[in-house]
Amino acid sequence: MSLETGAVISGPIVREETTAAFKRRFMIRMIAVLTGGMLLDGYILGVIGPVTAVMKAEMGMSTVDMGLIASAALFGILIGSPLGGWAGDKFGRKPLFMIDMGLFVLASAMQFFIDSVTMLFAVRLLMGIAIGAEYSVGWPLMSEFAPARLRGRLMGVTILAWYGGFMIGYTVGYVLNLPEPMPWRIIIGTSTFISVILFFARIGLPESPRWLWSKGRKNEARTIARKYLESAEEMADIESAEVRQGRFADLFSVKYWRMTAFVSWFWFCNVLPYFAIATFADSVLEQYGLNGGLAGGVGLSMVAVAGVAVTVALIDKAGRRLFTVPPQWITTVVFLVIGLWSGAPSAVVLGLFLVFSFLNAMNGTLTSIYPGEVFPTEVRGVGTGFAAAVSRIGAGLGTFLLPIGVEKFGVSTTMLVAAAVVFSGALVSQLWAPETKGKSLSETAAGFSH
Repeated sequence: MSLETGAVISGPIVREETTAAFKRRFMIRMIAVLTGGMLLDGYILGVIGPVTAVMKAEMGMSTVDMGLIASAALFGILIGSPLGGWAGDKFGRKPLFMIDMGLFVLASAMQFFIDSVTMLFAVRLLMGIAIGAEYSVGWPLMSEFAPARLRGRLMGVTILAWYGGFMIGYTVGYVLNLPEPMPWRIIIGTSTFISVILFFARIGLPESPRWLWSKGRKNEARTIARKYLESAEEMADIESAEVRQGRFADLFSVKYWRMTAFVSWFWFCNVLPYFAIATFADSVLEQYGLNGGLAGGVGLSMVAVAGVAVTVALIDKAGRRLFTVPPQWITTVVFLVIGLWSGAPSAVVLGLFLVFSFLNAMNGTLTSIYPGEVFPTEVRGVGTGFAAAVSRIGAGLGTFLLPIGVEKFGVSTTMLVAAAVVFSGALVSQLWAPETKGKSLSETAAGFSH
């Protein structure tokens, strides 16, 4: 009798709920809670953009203060992602998955009561720490449950949610900050409502069977795998893995240093220009005589969502490298044209920014896929967390330095710096980006060690 009909297999009895329909429902729930976490990350970064002017005026912030506040959540991710990854590898994905969202609920609610620039920075930093843990626990959890044939698509959906969250957040912030504005504390605090829903939706999710196996808890791993995983082949792949305790130092060992370098730098070079331009879309576009407002911030995000959607639809058929390498080379050219052609017509500049947004989003989709695939189970959390931390150094630097760079050196020079950053990412990807389409996690994690 087949697994779908509830057969008895060696070991624990496979209960009635382990049907194909049950597994589909579980995967839908897993996708929903994971995409919700990424939506929150995009939301908190998008919602603050339209209210920055009001915050600056009310609290007497300097340009440096504004850069720090805008990048506080990013620097929080820098702290939270490696810590969350280490804890997730050591204590399990499941407990950290609840703890990070509980921390986010608490920090988000504190936004309603902000009374100083220092408190605002501290709260946004704390929210970033929670989101950082989400990266380093949520993505490994998804990769460890997703079937190989759909893994790229399912992991990519989380990035679609991130861009969607940024767009929704920016729209909410803009609409609520119209001529009769709602208090900015309430506007940025709206993330609390989303996080409360997600916290309760996560209750009862299982531990990763791959993590359990890596800790030698084989019977528990088999029980959960039979209940939730799609096929017997996935369980066989788990059983082929070593029972091994991972260490942070493993990321820089002879066996794994190239995977760490590739994922970290590729991610860094993708997010640095995006966060800088998207967060300050209005001011960047105005430098070229273009109207900002809702169309500026949301327009770039809408094009980005389209780029992610195309990638998600094709990633498991066309492969990873197609969406990793070419978009970076083209984006390098785009920034060179913007930086060198100072007298370009506004329509051309806008078109180039839209091309950048589309291609950067295509490329950015792989930042959710590669970490979960190339790191082995015992360091998947800390590896993802380390790479996320490096990427958020880039995102934080871009967000913090862009307004200062435009003010000091002009937007053309700033765009040339962006071109240099993207070029370095393209070169690293050209040399090291692996093709992991359709491979099991054991195969993808072994790719850099040969």
